[in-house]
Amino acid sequence: MSPHRLSIAGLAHSDVCAVLRLSGELDRASEKFFMDTLAVPVDAGRSHIILDVTALTFCDSRGLNCLLALHWLLRRRAGALMLAGVGRRLAALLEHSGSTALFSSHASVGQALRSLPEPARPNWPPPAERSSDEGVSPPAQ
Repeated sequence: MSPHRLSIAGLAHSDVCAVLRLSGELDRASEKFFMDTLAVPVDAGRSHIILDVTALTFCDSRGLNCLLALHWLLRRRAGALMLAGVGRRLAALLEHSGSTALFSSHASVGQALRSLPEPARPNWPPPAERSSDEGVSPPAQ
């Protein structure tokens, strides 16, 4: 059994953008998994990352640090981290930490994609037959 309670699924990608869904808990137990997994699309040249966080059930200060680290890395690569479907608890964490202005938050993945230039956008919604892992692979353990 996994020592953490976070699932990351690749939903769609283009040459410069990846859309991923986070499910579960982003905290100390999952931070290495999060950073190692998100390194895959970043290392592949995807400078725009959209995280669908509608199924994220918990995020603490360690999870917030993961988001901030990814935000910083993407900004250095002239890209952006966008959050889609931010729930009440994550919104409160962002507000209380003074981080709200750092993240581009959108009601849906589609709305986040519309904020990108059209050539950067992956096809959305993704075809039903596409593998949920396409565009992101967990690192070798």
